[in-house]
Amino acid sequence: MKPETKPPKPDALTLSIWEQVQHSADLCIKCNICTSFCPVHNVFDGFPGPKFVGPQAQRFRSPRELSVDSSLDYCSGCGICTMVCPHGVKVMEMNAKARYKLYQKKPVPFRNRLLGRSELLGMLGSPVAAIANALFNNGFIRLLVEWVVGIHRHAPMPQFSFETFRGWFKGVHQKSGRGVQSDKKVVFFHGCSVNYYEPHVGKAAVAVLEHNGFEVLVPPQVCCGLPMLSNAEFDAARKNARANIDSLVGYARQGYKIVGTSTSCTLSLKSDYRHILDITTPDAQLVAENTWDISEFLLELAEAGDLKTDFKPLDVTLPYHSPCQLEAHNMGLPAIDLLELIPGVKVNHLQADCCGVAGTYGYKKEKYDIAMAVGESLFEQVRASGSRAAVCDSETCRWQIARATGAAMLHPIELLAKAYGLPGF
Repeated sequence: MKPETKPPKPDALTLSIWEQVQHSADLCIKCNICTSFCPVHNVFDGFPGPKFVGPQAQRFRSPRELSVDSSLDYCSGCGICTMVCPHGVKVMEMNAKARYKLYQKKPVPFRNRLLGRSELLGMLGSPVAAIANALFNNGFIRLLVEWVVGIHRHAPMPQFSFETFRGWFKGVHQKSGRGVQSDKKVVFFHGCSVNYYEPHVGKAAVAVLEHNGFEVLVPPQVCCGLPMLSNAEFDAARKNARANIDSLVGYARQGYKIVGTSTSCTLSLKSDYRHILDITTPDAQLVAENTWDISEFLLELAEAGDLKTDFKPLDVTLPYHSPCQLEAHNMGLPAIDLLELIPGVKVNHLQADCCGVAGTYGYKKEKYDIAMAVGESLFEQVRASGSRAAVCDSETCRWQIARATGAAMLHPIELLAKAYGLPGF
C-alpha cells in the first residue's frame, strides 16, 4: 500500500507563490504598456505609473526591508496593468504586497480601517437604515465626516437596507416554502453589498437560479476581505479569507459550484486569496476552482443548452460598463452574451477602462478628484447615451456611475429576472 503523502506545509506553499509574484518582475522588458493603460497615471502626475512602482522598483526591494516608495499608495489596484502586460508580470499583485509593506512602518489610518469594514458598517447601519441613510445624505454631516475622517463629502455612499438578504432568505423565502428543492444545487456567495445594501440583487439571483431548476444554498460567510486587503490590512483580510474557505470548501468537495453577483468577491475567492494573501492551501485551491461569476455560470448553462430561454421581449437599448474586477477574471464579457439572448435587448458596451472608484479608493478625500477624472470618459458616455438606466456587474462601480450621472444602475441578473417575468421583477 502506497504511503499517504502529506501536503506541503502552508509556509512552503506561501513562499512559492511569494516568489512567483515578486520574481515576475524579471519578465518586465520596460515596454511601458502598463503605464500607457494605467487610469491613474493618465490623470495624475503624482503617480509615476505601475511599471515604475511595480517591477522597476521591485528590483530594489529587499524582502527583509520595509518599502519606502510611498507613491505606490496612489495605485488604485484596478488590475489593468496585470491584464495588459504581454509578459505575465503580476504588477497589481506586486504593488498590493508593496503597499502592505509600506504600512508596516506607519499605522493604517482610521479612515482606511473604517472603509475596509463594509460588513461592520452594514451590521451597524441596516437595523437603523432610515436614520443612517438620512444622516449620510445630509450635506452638513458629510462635510463633517470629510473634515474629521477623510471620506470625501461627494463619495458615492450606498443606501442601507433595513431588510438584509440573509434575513429575507431564511425568514421569508425558505419559511414560505417557495424555495426550490432539487438535486441540482448551487452555492450563493452574496457578499456585503447584497446582504446590507442591495438585497434586491440577491433576490434576483435566487429567482433566476431557481427558475432554472437549482436549489440555492446560502452557507455562513463573512466579507470577502478585499476592502481590508486594498487598505493594506492583510492580517484581517486573511482571517476573513480563511473563514470563507473553511465554510465553502465542503460544498466544493461535493462538486457544487459557488456563484456570486459581486465580481470583486468572486475574484477574491478565485485569485486574490492565493496570489496576494498567499493562502495557497489545497482547500483554497479547491474553492478557487469551483467559483463562478453568476453571468459566467449562466452563460455556460446557455452554451450547454441547459438555460431556460422563456424570456419576454424587453425592447430596450442599455449602456453597459464592464468593470476592471470583472475583466480580471479573464472570462470575457458573459453578461453581454447573456443579455442579448433576451428578445429586444441591445447592449451598448461603453469604451472605458475604469470608473475610477476602485472599491474604496475614490472615497478617500485626497483621491476623490483622481477617481472622478479617471471615470469622466465613462460618465460622459453614459450621459451621451440618453438612457435613464445603465448596466454594470460591480456594486461600487454602479454606485459611482449613479452618483456621477444620475442613471439608474442595474446588475445584469436583474434584467434576466425581469425578462423571465419572475414575481417582484
